[in-house]
Amino acid sequence: MNPEALKASLEAVLMASGKAMSLDALFKLYAGQDLAKADIHAALQALQEDCLNRGIELKQVASGYRFQVKQAYVSIVSGLWEEKPKKYSRALLETLALVAYRQPVTRGEIEKARGVSVSSYIIKTLLDREWVQVIGHKEVPGRPALYATTKNFLDYFNLTTLDELPSLKELQDIDAIHPVLDLEPSEPDADQTTH
Repeated sequence: MNPEALKASLEAVLMASGKAMSLDALFKLYAGQDLAKADIHAALQALQEDCLNRGIELKQVASGYRFQVKQAYVSIVSGLWEEKPKKYSRALLETLALVAYRQPVTRGEIEKARGVSVSSYIIKTLLDREWVQVIGHKEVPGRPALYATTKNFLDYFNLTTLDELPSLKELQDIDAIHPVLDLEPSEPDADQTTH
């Protein structure tokens, strides 16, 4: 398969898949085509270059490669859907940040760091969105669950690795990044109740 045909077929595959695909998954798809992973990788890089002056981009995230709308056009494209994007509470984002920066971490360790109890709803939301997962249990009395982030977390926030997270120094004041996170208006911490 010549490079242009490979590039066109990869574009079709990635558009049709609707999700990120790893280089290994793409290589398996082209089994029997006398292609090396290097050929597929080169075609992916060429596709990324082709998108430089377009409204979409080929983005590499933790799960692989996917087409997505460029950040500059997200606000316009979001008008296509009547459903408003979800707003996340400060409590949920603090809990998620603690999991991301201190993983593996127990619920008790999160509560100690935040100074309030973590609502079951927050943990359930993070698990349901598949941003965190239980990766085991700490060998202490009660064997509490250990939480860590997932590839879905990385994909959602356009990251390939946790190393791309901003440093803790950059996150000194969460209110300074309020518009980026689309936080709900400040309200009493709903997760201070006992669950």
